[in-house]
Amino acid sequence: MSEARPRPSPEKLVLPIVGAVSFVHLLNDLIQAILPAIYPMLKIQYALSFTQLGLITLIFQVTASLLQPAVGFYTDKYPKPALLPLGMGFTLLGLLLLAVVNSFPLLLLASALIGLGSSTFHPEASRVARMASGGRFGLAQSCFQVGGNAGSALGPLLAALIIIPRGQGSIAWFCLFAIVGIMVLLRVSRWVVSSQAAGSARKNANIDSGLSKQQIRRALSVLALLVLSKYVYMACLSNYYTFYLIEHFQVSIAHSQLFLFLFLAAVAVGTVIGGPVGDRIGRKQVIWVSILGAAPLTLLLPYANLYWTAVLTVLIGLVLSSAFSAIIVFAQELVPSKIGMISGIFYGLMFGISGIAAAGLGALADATSIITMFKFCAWLPLLGILAIFLPKMRQVNPGK
Repeated sequence: MSEARPRPSPEKLVLPIVGAVSFVHLLNDLIQAILPAIYPMLKIQYALSFTQLGLITLIFQVTASLLQPAVGFYTDKYPKPALLPLGMGFTLLGLLLLAVVNSFPLLLLASALIGLGSSTFHPEASRVARMASGGRFGLAQSCFQVGGNAGSALGPLLAALIIIPRGQGSIAWFCLFAIVGIMVLLRVSRWVVSSQAAGSARKNANIDSGLSKQQIRRALSVLALLVLSKYVYMACLSNYYTFYLIEHFQVSIAHSQLFLFLFLAAVAVGTVIGGPVGDRIGRKQVIWVSILGAAPLTLLLPYANLYWTAVLTVLIGLVLSSAFSAIIVFAQELVPSKIGMISGIFYGLMFGISGIAAAGLGALADATSIITMFKFCAWLPLLGILAIFLPKMRQVNPGK
């Protein structure tokens, strides 16, 4: 018996709005991706250890994660579309500071401001994407998520082309992306205020998932563990893949950034596939195949040569990335009355896990080696077996 899926609501997909929040998600995550992309430059310029690099990521990710559930909980009761451009304003301030700082503590402050911008942006933007979905929740969430993944892929590439050759001051050019994002989000916030979709979203929030509180808590716990396995491994690749390539294969910094771009581009493609497939065959099946299916590839990766390392990381990105859209929509359907809070919790969990993992993995790499750290992380996708404990969702109609 396949998982029952919600039927589309009568409202139509508002593609320009979904596209707008996806585009700004691209800009937001492109800016975020600058940080790990310039780690090799910062490490040399400020004589930083891997542990200090992990602390930069920790400050950013924790700042980006802690406020998200609170923002989502508040906006579930009191929608605040003005938070969208405000969040990008914090990101702009963080970028300006990052371009001119000259000490490690100020690097941490700049990272915190960029993280604060993300924590303000994600819950409300995710809600707007769902609001404009016309009931095609997986498709809308996938489009929203792929914007972020595309930005994460472009960030290292642009950093290699613009920042690495010219130095820290050239980070200021990326403020243009933040300004464009603020302008787009001002228009999105006006649409939210004037659209009838907001009223329909509040009406649909009264739908019950048909599960007991115990079943909901257990399912959310399983989803949290799956996010843990996925994002610890993603933190390994996103933050330390370049160092792995440099140490293991003696490639240049610029060459390693191109490999990172290939991996992150594959993540974007996998995200596009995951949402619509989840709408068609069910979220649980996508989650199961995505996380557990990546395990054989991750276990092979530490023993591959340079060519097969590139191939395997592309395949890992494609397979593993298809899960997150399915996970977050599954969680939203478990608690449909708390869309903002659930979005904030899972986006916050994603950022928090990534930050803690980055610091812990950095310390592990300092204590052992980058290669040993990659071998340790290779086992994490096996936690995908926990998807067997996710419940079958009864069919609901969000339009009534």
